[in-house]
Amino acid sequence: MKAYRPSPRHIPELNGLRVLLVFIVSWYHIWQQSWWTPHIGRYSLDFLVRAGYVPVDGTILLSGFLLFLPHARAMLLGERIPDTREFYQKRVMRIVPSYVFVTLLMLFAVAIPYDLYYGDLGALLKDVFMHLTFTQTFDFATYIATPIGVASWTVAIEMQAYLIFPLLAKWVRKNLLGTLSTMALIALLFRSWITWNMKDYNMVVNQLISFLDIYAMGMGASVLYVKLTTLYPAENKLRFIWQAAATVAIILAFWGLTELLRDQAGSSGQAAIQAGQMNRRPLFGLLLATLTVALPFAVLPLRFLFGNKLMGFLAMISMNYYLMHQNIAVHLKRIQFPPAENYPYPNMVAGGPEEPWKYQYTALCFGLSILTAIAITFLVEKPGAWALRKGFKRLEERLAQKKAERQPE
Repeated sequence: MKAYRPSPRHIPELNGLRVLLVFIVSWYHIWQQSWWTPHIGRYSLDFLVRAGYVPVDGTILLSGFLLFLPHARAMLLGERIPDTREFYQKRVMRIVPSYVFVTLLMLFAVAIPYDLYYGDLGALLKDVFMHLTFTQTFDFATYIATPIGVASWTVAIEMQAYLIFPLLAKWVRKNLLGTLSTMALIALLFRSWITWNMKDYNMVVNQLISFLDIYAMGMGASVLYVKLTTLYPAENKLRFIWQAAATVAIILAFWGLTELLRDQAGSSGQAAIQAGQMNRRPLFGLLLATLTVALPFAVLPLRFLFGNKLMGFLAMISMNYYLMHQNIAVHLKRIQFPPAENYPYPNMVAGGPEEPWKYQYTALCFGLSILTAIAITFLVEKPGAWALRKGFKRLEERLAQKKAERQPE
């Protein structure tokens, strides 16, 4: 039997990490509507759901890590530098079919039938246009107050990052520390400036510039990871030491993340919450980067827990789950289902006959979100990606043909 060796290409353990991060964020959004605080015996998980928005930063870091991984291999293993055109095509195939479908689904199945634009056609057209161009984060009405998918702002930030990523990757390959340090410094200066000069952070806390240090940490972590895979020992005793050290690092990182979330959950008031989120962002990023790098080197039970086939499947549907979960949670309360006596706010009734509603509602939100994510993945995303791949191939063939026709014989 061949001894295990972490791969610089395929890292299944990150599937489980992605699933965990997306699950916590979705639980936070569902908790906002249900107010059900989970417990494990006498141990309250209130801090986890109350600060459950913070792991969004982790999904950003994972994106930076995975996007730069081929470039890290090019730097350290001598592999081919990724093609920019191919990069953009893959991002479009991955994101656009589901994103456009969910946006239009929310528009025609929810926003228009329930008159959520209050008859304002201009507001409707503006919202749809900015969503379809991934610019909704630049306007309050289309970012904070949109009825067609508040959670989609994360995808917009990712798409904005994709636009500049090939250039950032080129600079990092030429000057690793200089580029990553500059990215981190820009983000830190931006967040320092807004916390010093502004009192309302709603429109700035989650802009792309505020995440540049998180992207930088992810990109730097990918270089470190690839380097460690080349140093991973072949001798059994040394492998055990590596795995033990990685497992200890993971335990310490989870402990640190727990304490960080507890501190963040203690923030009171919207401005204090967002200021705390920005101030804690670098530390959270470092802890998440530790998990990202260490998981593939951990002991087998941990690797299996995060890297099994179920986690792979859930990671595959995670984007569509993320796009749908908050929409489903809000709409279930809009249509007053499951039934309760105290709509529109059954969550505000403590105990009594409304307590079972919280459990039913929470389970329904999770269940419907998973089912719709599966349906969108296999009925929209994958067929859409296939059609786009065919379209890109035909376009390239036509461009090549025209180029050949212009050349003199």
